[in-house]
Amino acid sequence: MRIRTLLAVVGTALVGVLGAASGAVAAPAGPNPIIGGGTVSSAPWAAAVLSNGSFTCSGSVIAPQWVLTARHCVSGTMSVRIGSVNRTSGGVTRTVSATYGQYDLALLRLSSAVTNTPVTLSSSYPPVNSTNTIFGWGMTCYSGCSASTVLKTASVRVTSTNVTDAYGGRAIRSTAVNGNAWRGDSGGPQFYNGAQVGVASTADGVSIQNYGSVAFNRAWITSVAGV
Repeated sequence: MRIRTLLAVVGTALVGVLGAASGAVAAPAGPNPIIGGGTVSSAPWAAAVLSNGSFTCSGSVIAPQWVLTARHCVSGTMSVRIGSVNRTSGGVTRTVSATYGQYDLALLRLSSAVTNTPVTLSSSYPPVNSTNTIFGWGMTCYSGCSASTVLKTASVRVTSTNVTDAYGGRAIRSTAVNGNAWRGDSGGPQFYNGAQVGVASTADGVSIQNYGSVAFNRAWITSVAGV
């Protein structure tokens, strides 16, 4: 997923958008990889998001014809690779026929349905101090490396559920337990108790990440995608 750099000061930390897997995080844009954590062997719901044929962000299948990612990932001609932990091969590919955005969440309507098992979306916020899990193909170091080819995962600890994402929507803040999000992880999911609670939006490039809240945007998701 890409993590976008937030040009806002939180305490003393400068947080930024999780964008493309290159360079430092910047305004809503490009991909970001997980630093630390470990690799994933299976994720039927996983969606690698491409813009003009190039990997740009991470995402998740929420219904047969819908993928959830970050709004700052939407650019150019969009397509997705679904169901493979390798962002360059396997699974199934679909073009995106329409996009819808609210705050830093985006819904991608696929050209045709897939049969992959979707994620479960949460209607509540994860508890502060709870351990959550994040996923993405973002960069595996802060500079000088590209996005991970294999899907990665890491554990994070929630510190607040009342911060903002890259576009002013409510977001969930967490700090690293054994890894953290970076460029290319944008749009990737955060899970608590088996349900998706967040969508990767911004990070400070050290240990803090902000994920747009699924619960905050739940009614909008239902109105657009019917789930």
